[in-house]
Amino acid sequence: MTSLWLNNAEVPARLRLTPGSHFDTVVLGAGIVGLTTALLLAERGREVAVIEAKRVGAGTTAASTAKVSLLQGTRAQTIARRHGIATLSRYVAANLDGFDWLLDFCAGRDLAVERVAAYTYAQNESEMSAVRAEFEATRSAGLPTDLVDDVDVPFPLHGAVRLREQAQLNPMAFLAALAAEVETQGGSIFESTRAQRLRHHDGRVVIGTEHGEVDANNVVVATGTPIFDRGGYFARVTAQRSYLAAFKVPGPVPEEMYISAGQPIRSLRRYPADDVLLVGGSGHEVGREDSAETHVQDLLDWTGRWFPGAELLHRWSAQDYHPVGELPYVGPLVPGREEVLVATGFAKWGFTNGAAAALALAGRITGDAPKWADTLSAWRLGEVASLPAGARVNATVARYLSTGWLHLLGADEHSIPPEGCGRVERHGLHPTAVSTVDGVTTEISAICPHLGGILHWNDAERTWDCPLHGSRFEPDGAVIEGPATHPLSPR
Repeated sequence: MTSLWLNNAEVPARLRLTPGSHFDTVVLGAGIVGLTTALLLAERGREVAVIEAKRVGAGTTAASTAKVSLLQGTRAQTIARRHGIATLSRYVAANLDGFDWLLDFCAGRDLAVERVAAYTYAQNESEMSAVRAEFEATRSAGLPTDLVDDVDVPFPLHGAVRLREQAQLNPMAFLAALAAEVETQGGSIFESTRAQRLRHHDGRVVIGTEHGEVDANNVVVATGTPIFDRGGYFARVTAQRSYLAAFKVPGPVPEEMYISAGQPIRSLRRYPADDVLLVGGSGHEVGREDSAETHVQDLLDWTGRWFPGAELLHRWSAQDYHPVGELPYVGPLVPGREEVLVATGFAKWGFTNGAAAALALAGRITGDAPKWADTLSAWRLGEVASLPAGARVNATVARYLSTGWLHLLGADEHSIPPEGCGRVERHGLHPTAVSTVDGVTTEISAICPHLGGILHWNDAERTWDCPLHGSRFEPDGAVIEGPATHPLSPR
């Protein structure tokens, strides 16, 4: 399950945190948002530290397709329908600023960027209404899109909306360059250091990690979903997993970027360095599928059908967060308190949104936020319109919480699971997650330490996933994804 981008990536390891240090700003998370925010602040003379739970590139940024595009599937029509064209136009302006910053950064460091057209396409005639709606919404927001009928690709395409001169890149090379530049500008990066708590003391923010405490004037939480419960962001986003695979194909690889307008999502691009085809999609909400492997197989089968002879090189997955209000949340963790800022909810379009979020976060700290920053605000006035969607999301969470515990009433089997399998058992009053991976059978608590959800076995990735808010754990209980910050206890 190693991504194409991480395979043979040469990124230097960094030391873990030395406690007791003091900084102007501490950034949690070394993905595109965290590293870009740190760089922008370091360039303005701030003393900055980035704290990463694992390694630079261990999160979603280096697991993505790395499409840098202002045409984002069917996002424009969705945002316009919820918030109107004026808000959509400001969202596009934010993404355009992020797009321009990112490409300028790459150009200044000789990072390879391929400029290609992006397509949102119809897999069948019924999806053409969404394609036309996306065309109308993007044109209304000022993007020079056009409708096309005939595109030379081997898979079904009944029409598409196209935006020329978008970009694709190697996300790990980009992150490595960002991290190096942060350090060149005087910033610090600490790896293998998981942040677990924060508190306020004498006008400073104190961050507690597994290796001790540091403090700062400001903290930026760029951890995918915020790992601190204040602000209730876990209830304002839905955690989603999607799958990606890289293939060597006998024939020509489509040179441009494609994503379907309907389900199941098919997302394609080329990696020119090796002339490799990347295919992504087949996503689902975290921890809520009987078999995640069926989604992976669906993706592989589709590729084999339309690209006969395709040879699988890598397969991997990514986690993204979809906001109930359809716009990202970028701003204070809680209303009226600027000391702790967050960014989340990019709905799988994290490159332009992530760079835009960094511009907004750094601007809030230095007092020169972009004009469009309020559109992405974490506590914007328009959030009232999102209450029905939020209620539906949290009703679903409550259902999974209750059914997870109810299923334990009959879960009293105690045999060893077969290789690659896991299940939840009831050992007395204790829900226990039992799995066998690489010949080792492990028993750990089946209760997510975040808010008490009963975990579900992910047969595609051999992990324990929480259906409530998307926390994920290794078979031995180590944290993979938040919002949980503590491992599962052994049984």
